[in-house]
Amino acid sequence: MNGYDFFFHRTGCTALPSGALFLRDHAVLCVSDLHLGKSDRIARRSGIMLPPYEVQETLERLAADIVSTAPQTVICLGDSFDDQAAAQALPDDMRLWLIQLQAGRNWIWITGNHDPAPVNLGGTHLAQTRIAALTFRHIASDTPGEVSGHYHPKHRIAGRSRPAFLFDDQRMILPAYGAYTGGLASDTPALRALFPSRATAVLTGHKALAVPLHR
Repeated sequence: MNGYDFFFHRTGCTALPSGALFLRDHAVLCVSDLHLGKSDRIARRSGIMLPPYEVQETLERLAADIVSTAPQTVICLGDSFDDQAAAQALPDDMRLWLIQLQAGRNWIWITGNHDPAPVNLGGTHLAQTRIAALTFRHIASDTPGEVSGHYHPKHRIAGRSRPAFLFDDQRMILPAYGAYTGGLASDTPALRALFPSRATAVLTGHKALAVPLHR
């Protein structure tokens, strides 16, 4: 899988090159910030037409991760849709694909700031959930052992910026998983405040690459 294996709060984790997190001993796959339907929202609000393939590209990546990890539980860590209208406008074939991905497994939608209302796509809708020693929610708080998203972190190495996992001994923030999502540089004040001392960045790409967050 070319992932990076590590332990976070006594829980075996693998950061996958795609930006998904896999809990090896619990068969849990977690993805954050899919922002499905972003091209639809941009078209509605600005009239700017973007290639309408971001939903397909994101679901292709998710389907591949599900095949490779065979999870019993999938956690979508908030902002799964770019807004409520985008969820409602999801094309029928993409909606059917999502339902097929849910079949036979526990699917948890964590509430995000872009998608505050439940979507009619099956699964369980929660503000947060807890598995083993880890708490999953959309936006970071002060809870030890927390896994969150929201910030779309990116880290620069050798002149190139890539979406990245950030974690220390207290919290972990996942990169955005969606095809049309931007990112926030790891050295911005917001992320520096969350990781003020020793921490690790795991860059996504062909192979997950772990480097010190602060140099």
